[in-house]
Amino acid sequence: MKIATIKCVAATAALVCASAAFAQKGETVKMVRIDPLTGLLGPVGLSQEKGYKFFAEKFSGKGNPAGVNFEFSTIDNKLSPTESLNALKAAIDNGVRYIVQGNGSSVALALSDAVAKHNERNPGKEVIYLNDSAVDPDLTNSKCNYWHFRFDADTSMKMEAMSSFMVDQKDIKKVYILGQNYSHGVQVAKYAKETLARKRPDIQIVGEDLHPLAQTRDFAPYIAKIKASGADTVITGNWGSDLSLLIKAATEGGYNGKFFTYYAGVTGTPTAMGTNGAGRVYQVAYNHYNMGGQMDKWMKEFKEKYNDDFYTGSTIRIFEMLGAAMAKAKSTDPVKVAAAMEGLKVDSFNGEVEMRKSDHQLQQKLYVSVWQKADAKYPYSPENTGMTLAPVKEYPNYVSSTPTSCQMKRPG
Repeated sequence: MKIATIKCVAATAALVCASAAFAQKGETVKMVRIDPLTGLLGPVGLSQEKGYKFFAEKFSGKGNPAGVNFEFSTIDNKLSPTESLNALKAAIDNGVRYIVQGNGSSVALALSDAVAKHNERNPGKEVIYLNDSAVDPDLTNSKCNYWHFRFDADTSMKMEAMSSFMVDQKDIKKVYILGQNYSHGVQVAKYAKETLARKRPDIQIVGEDLHPLAQTRDFAPYIAKIKASGADTVITGNWGSDLSLLIKAATEGGYNGKFFTYYAGVTGTPTAMGTNGAGRVYQVAYNHYNMGGQMDKWMKEFKEKYNDDFYTGSTIRIFEMLGAAMAKAKSTDPVKVAAAMEGLKVDSFNGEVEMRKSDHQLQQKLYVSVWQKADAKYPYSPENTGMTLAPVKEYPNYVSSTPTSCQMKRPG
């Protein structure tokens, strides 16, 4: 026994004891996503849960270079930061070291802070927080955290792409900004005004409103204000029911202006748009419904299996990055995996992406797509609407990238 112990200690001096350090083929990695499964935004979380389970199977075992198996589950946080912190504690107590979240930057900020404090107080039980959708720029700037990795493009990155596209849309003259009254909605308004002032100073901002998150059921009063303002275009970061009900109210209220959105492809909104949004609802995102190649095959299989549409492509990137980082680190230990993920590049469904070391913000292409009738070139029809999001502009990584003010504090 003493000889074996000495050998392990000696090996640790050079690297680490093999039994602890190397990701073993078939080892199980538990992942828990903390997100809403109930309430107005529950349908979004439920659809994304299917996506994680689908790709956890695809990327397990031989599906990743480390040979590990991913075990995925979700805890309903009811979109509450407090509920999320309780869920985080429960997951950690259950031995989970990989936490996933995305719906709601207010939740993301609370989780990021809690994970950092937990890791500082509990060496040897560190946790990594994988952010798939929460896009408040502060998460990778003033409030950046070594243990937080974002796989979506943040609000400022998407607004860079959106405003670059709007530069050439000369019919856009008056813009109304409408958003959800929490960090994300506030940031969308902030960056919309800043980027348009820089790129299209001739555009007038004729109105701005924030409304409660996931509480508004009738957007008719907002549509009336938008029409009264004379706005020909609306910029909104709304998602889930807050976007689908907004688009529905616009249709019913006879507003025919353009909508520039972040999340037009998310559950419920395609149905709300129907044919009325054709040619005037745009989305800026890191993917769309007609990516081609392997993504098309996955989406077809996903729809056949779940009768649902897959749209959260960051799910795939999380599994790709984790598998590559675990293989690089030869370990599933979050401390080693976090270090391996910094600066890591992987080939994803639309080319190479990189986890920027300075702030843990994924660098990736962005697309502007428009709602139109599905056709032979762009055939995928979400929610069986007969319509689709067709790409009209692609922006490479360096165009959509934005600088960071993050002063990363690394352990040790």
